[in-house]
Amino acid sequence: MSNHLGGAVRLRRPVDTWHKPALSAAAALAVPDLTLLALGRLDLVLYTSAGAMCALYAHGLPYAARARTLAWVVLGMVASLGIALTAASLTTSPVLLVAGASLVAAAHKALCDATRVGPPGNLILTFISSTAFFVPQRPNDVPLHLALAVAAGALAWLVCMAPALVRPHGPERLAVARALESASALWQVRREEAGPREHQGMGHQDTGHQGTGHRDAGPRDAELTARRAVAGAVNSGRHTLFLIPGTDAARARLARLLAHAESSLATPRAGRPHTPADEAERCAALARAVRGGGALPEIGPTPDEARRPTGATVETEHTTPAAVRRPSPGRTTGVRAALTRLRPGSPLLPVGVRVAVGCTLAGWASLAAGVGHPYWAVVSAASIYQANSTLSGQRALQRVLGNVLGLALFFALLPLIRVGPPVMVLLALALQIGAEALITRNYWLGSVCVTPMALLLTEFGGHLPTGTLIADRLIDTVVGVTVGLACCAVVTNRRATDRIEEALARVTAARSAALRRLGENEGGSGSEGEGEKGGEGHGRAVPDGAGHDPEAGWARDRLALALVELREAFETASGEWWQRALPAERVAAAEHEGHRTLARLVRHAAPRVPVS
Repeated sequence: MSNHLGGAVRLRRPVDTWHKPALSAAAALAVPDLTLLALGRLDLVLYTSAGAMCALYAHGLPYAARARTLAWVVLGMVASLGIALTAASLTTSPVLLVAGASLVAAAHKALCDATRVGPPGNLILTFISSTAFFVPQRPNDVPLHLALAVAAGALAWLVCMAPALVRPHGPERLAVARALESASALWQVRREEAGPREHQGMGHQDTGHQGTGHRDAGPRDAELTARRAVAGAVNSGRHTLFLIPGTDAARARLARLLAHAESSLATPRAGRPHTPADEAERCAALARAVRGGGALPEIGPTPDEARRPTGATVETEHTTPAAVRRPSPGRTTGVRAALTRLRPGSPLLPVGVRVAVGCTLAGWASLAAGVGHPYWAVVSAASIYQANSTLSGQRALQRVLGNVLGLALFFALLPLIRVGPPVMVLLALALQIGAEALITRNYWLGSVCVTPMALLLTEFGGHLPTGTLIADRLIDTVVGVTVGLACCAVVTNRRATDRIEEALARVTAARSAALRRLGENEGGSGSEGEGEKGGEGHGRAVPDGAGHDPEAGWARDRLALALVELREAFETASGEWWQRALPAERVAAAEHEGHRTLARLVRHAAPRVPVS
């Protein structure tokens, strides 16, 4: 229990790109806020904020994909706002309005999880729409309010796309740099493990493949964790490159750098020319260069390529723009992938039901308690629902802690708030930047800024007694969190275990296909050790790249993605209560064998061309 509590409040390193959504949202908010301030119409801030807050999304995507994603986010925000304002104009029944806000919140959660839109996920959409359900409306005013949201959303789109004029390959460079940093960390783990073995004088050879010169096939916990991180980062980088239309030299060079990061997954051979320390520094230096704004670094041969005989010609799938690999056939993306994740039996559906039931009951409980802002209870309940019950419990603790401290900050800022609207606008912008700077360290720390910012949004619509405002927020937070957690216990998600079985099947299928690419049959006479026996120049090569067999690269993609999804499925199910016994041993074995096979694929992927 103490570990869970410690993990819930422990501060992490800030995300390296926190400033991008922070400054984008601040810029998108500043223009309409200052315009409304000049016009004396700060009561309209909610509607412009709906569009402007879309600037928080899609900063990790290449610009072509970002343009599409932001358009969908703005459309979703405006549609949600339209539903809320229309409902508010047709009925004043708080019971019905709470139910409507809860259903919209459930839709936000399901769709954001299915599309994997990324931070801040469903929370911003739910906060804006839930608030709008309780803003008095006249039917004739709804079109104007929606037009304000659309205009602010268009501005947010322009703000988020503007960096493309200065650094058109920025997002994909960042994705590749992160993969190289993960590779550097993996080599660093190997360096630390190599020290004791070198003093022993034996070098841990693979007990199952004597004489091949390979390390122990069963990676230790630290190395396995680092391998998972590399596989995830490479998979993310590959997906990012897939999103870029067409081919050009920059994309091809990034693909080559990504391949170098991926090469760290290959099991190092004894007697390699570069030590783990050398490779760790090389990957770190490449990552720094890729993150920088200068020209992309030229990449030399990978360690295995460097060991090929002098005069051998090495071509890879990344040497020319035309050779940049596309996604493997059958890999669903976009709307089809989202619909697949929401199919009947999906583990995302019980989480959506939790949101609908929990938010509805939380809002009704708030009404029963006589609180004047039941939508805060709805938002509090919606905010705690994570991938599983354990994470939801941690988020509940973070929500309460952050809101209590945020109320204290709001009370401390009251003298400034009372100065007048200009100061209120500036404070709201500063709190927005502060929230994005802190929330990546921990959700509760970001909530310290989010809470007073939400209260300021209420103040723009009309002044309320400070004591009432603070008391309502505190009560709604406690009610929303308590009822939300109760619904986690009542609405179970036993489908999470089914997802593990599906992920295991995908890993098995991907590994079998990979072994076939290596010229072996699972369970056949040729063992994995025999397939590698003989070292460079004698193992069977797997063609890959332009003019060669693209199946090898696709096999790597499928296996790496399957391993990432298996780990994600297992960790999600491990945090759910009332589950069937989890197949922990099968998962461990599948990961063990999967990473071994992935290492072999990576080692043998580049085609061998005979020495001239």
